[in-house]
Amino acid sequence: MAQAELTRIVGIDPGLRRTGWGIVESLGNTLRFVDSGTIRSDASLDLASRLCQLHDGLAQIVHSQTPHEAAVENTFVNKDATATLKLGQARGIALLVPALAGLSVAEYAPNAVKKSVIGVGHGDKKQIHMMVKVLLPKAQFDTDDAADALAIAICHAHHRQSIVGRLKIAAAG
Repeated sequence: MAQAELTRIVGIDPGLRRTGWGIVESLGNTLRFVDSGTIRSDASLDLASRLCQLHDGLAQIVHSQTPHEAAVENTFVNKDATATLKLGQARGIALLVPALAGLSVAEYAPNAVKKSVIGVGHGDKKQIHMMVKVLLPKAQFDTDDAADALAIAICHAHHRQSIVGRLKIAAAG
């Protein structure tokens, strides 16, 4: 029987004002909290400069934390088209940075993250935070965004085995 491999995962909750990140290590069915935080952009700057701030902050995290895989939350569409577009641009940075570092990047819908962490596809921030603390008792997070990023990493840890299996089958075929 194959021995489980330690996998370091960065979860990313993209946003133009605040992008949350969380690092967990997965070994078999065991999860361990490593670190988390929030990258902030300066709202007084132009959009391109703010995106550069997110890029540079996230690149520094990926470089210093050396994750093996990344997971990013899918953008939800809201009533404000301009806000949705800006969120999509921040999400592009969240996908680009780990991809440039050579990491595989998985994407998860918000409901899939909630279902993985709290057991149902709908729930509030308090429920997610509580379950992140249950699943990662040593977890510390400075913002809702960092807690959500940890939830995204947890979701990926739960789903990655089936994803890795599908990739191996596709590569063999």
